[in-house]
Amino acid sequence: MQPNLLILMSDQHVPFACGAYGSTVVRTPNLDRLAARGTVFDAAYCNSPICVPSRAAMATGRYVHQTGNADNASPYLGAEADSWGHRTTAAGIPTTTIGKLHYRSTHDDTGFPDQRRPLHVREGKGDLFHALRELQPPAFQLRAAVLAASEGESDYSRFDRSAAQEAVRWLEERSSVGGPWVGKVSFVTPHYPFTVPKEFLDLYPLEELAMPRRSDEREWDRHPAMEVYRRGCGLDEPLGNEETLRAVQAYYGLVSFMDAQAGIVLGALEATGQAENTIILYVSDHGELLGIDGLWFKGTMSESSVRIPAILAGPGVPVGRCATPVSLVDVFPTVLDAMDVPAHPDDADLPGRSLLEIAGSPEDLSRTVFSEYHSANSNTGSFMIRRGPWKYIYHAGLGERLFNLDADPWEGNDLVLDPTHSSVLDECRSALREICNPDLVDARIRAGQRQRIEDYGGVDAVLARPLMAYSPASTS
Repeated sequence: MQPNLLILMSDQHVPFACGAYGSTVVRTPNLDRLAARGTVFDAAYCNSPICVPSRAAMATGRYVHQTGNADNASPYLGAEADSWGHRTTAAGIPTTTIGKLHYRSTHDDTGFPDQRRPLHVREGKGDLFHALRELQPPAFQLRAAVLAASEGESDYSRFDRSAAQEAVRWLEERSSVGGPWVGKVSFVTPHYPFTVPKEFLDLYPLEELAMPRRSDEREWDRHPAMEVYRRGCGLDEPLGNEETLRAVQAYYGLVSFMDAQAGIVLGALEATGQAENTIILYVSDHGELLGIDGLWFKGTMSESSVRIPAILAGPGVPVGRCATPVSLVDVFPTVLDAMDVPAHPDDADLPGRSLLEIAGSPEDLSRTVFSEYHSANSNTGSFMIRRGPWKYIYHAGLGERLFNLDADPWEGNDLVLDPTHSSVLDECRSALREICNPDLVDARIRAGQRQRIEDYGGVDAVLARPLMAYSPASTS
């Protein structure tokens, strides 16, 4: 029998804040149960550590320098490249999305005609603040978002509760109609605002929490690209210990809240008798810096920003862990593989592979995955290669970095100037340039951003718009 496919997605979930990835603090019982019956990918990455580009890459199976969805003001329209939704819909498979997509509008042909409780970019435009780059003033609204950690309900928690309930209704509907079907349920938590319902905040007494790694400013990573990011977020003045811990507490609470909403959806899948014949994939769009090096949010090539959880379970999926590097561009071929959709000629050059295939094959530690960043709080393009234990980062105009993640998982020892690693460095440079010329990509994208700012009326016109720390939970 052809299985169904359910994709569960969160926003800004870093793997180390999940029991399935080794946390003994953060409570994620529903994701942990899912992981216990499937494959956990230990080296999963987003292809750009910010919402709009990451979700465009996941939809199209292509890198954002290929599609042009490079910042949070260049949302996916559907015309840049077909999505996996185009493929499943053309194959006659009912395809439904519930919750956050972060494309331009429901009116665009993105391949997802059945969008329920959709959340797209603000006013169908996003925020050109993200395209200012070296012209951007400090985003003090981001610092304020960290300091605003508190107990309560927010538009985001209310949105996610409604998305979970809509998913329950949809699963009940599908059980009466039958399958196969594809569904994507996408939550906005644990993305800030750091406002947390009491029952989840209470799971994490402040006095039991540890300060983040390298939270002391004397230990901060002072690479120029990190300093640009730090100033851009208004975080060059360190937060106090209590301010930091309250934000950590709130983030952990939001992770547990999100896990509970995912549990509601998985419970409905079980209750409607569809669990045994459904492949389930859980991913997030990017991670969360969570106070490491005094930084928050995402937008750097640090592991806590660019690495994501990825869990696959269901019929035919082996139980265990997989060290093969994977990324969100692998979702497109995974959907087609799971639903037995024939290959389309336009997809012959896609960089991804099916996660079902990867999970069932011997580990390939030589596989290369790629990420890039061209948005807010950065003056220049950043590019990352993960290959085996090696992580190579290229910041256009700001130099290179090299880390051995097996020996140094928290990236405290940059090996780029160590002559004993020159051959590894050359291999990583070549691997990056097989994907793109980073300097040309950086120049092209930044020229396009400058043109969009000019077309809008210039920097002053961009800054005249109300500055927001996150997209409102409205639909469009």
